[in-house]
Amino acid sequence: MAQSFSKVYLHFVFATKYRQKLISPAMEKLLYPYIAGIIKNYGGMPIAINGMPDHIHILSTLPRTLSIAEFMQEIKRCSSKWIKQQDPAYSSFTWQGGYAAFSVNPYNKERLVKYIQNQKTHHSKQDFKGEFVGLLDKHKIEYQEKYLWD
Repeated sequence: MAQSFSKVYLHFVFATKYRQKLISPAMEKLLYPYIAGIIKNYGGMPIAINGMPDHIHILSTLPRTLSIAEFMQEIKRCSSKWIKQQDPAYSSFTWQGGYAAFSVNPYNKERLVKYIQNQKTHHSKQDFKGEFVGLLDKHKIEYQEKYLWD
């Protein structure tokens, strides 16, 4: 085949270090478009980005030339560097070391977009820990809960 084709939809979830509530509504308005730009620059297509003060959800395509780990590393590295430059209050901002990446069936994409867009409403009923464990369980990812929150 003369060309390579790929369209892999992924749902990413990652948090601020120690799940500190650092992402203010004002910062969200700047951060999410910035992350969308990072995704585009690496060849992905951002579809939905939203979150809470301590974590974010991203639905995007995976760039054809990067692994999931490389893609996440670049999104987190570039956005963390950018946030630190926005205000002295963010000078020590850091994302947590880990992340979750879930494959998404293209036919279920719109339902996930609504879920991501409605994070504020969702989290009025369920905290991050419950949400995250639920996602791991739904996707049948094995884990030891004692290691999730360190």
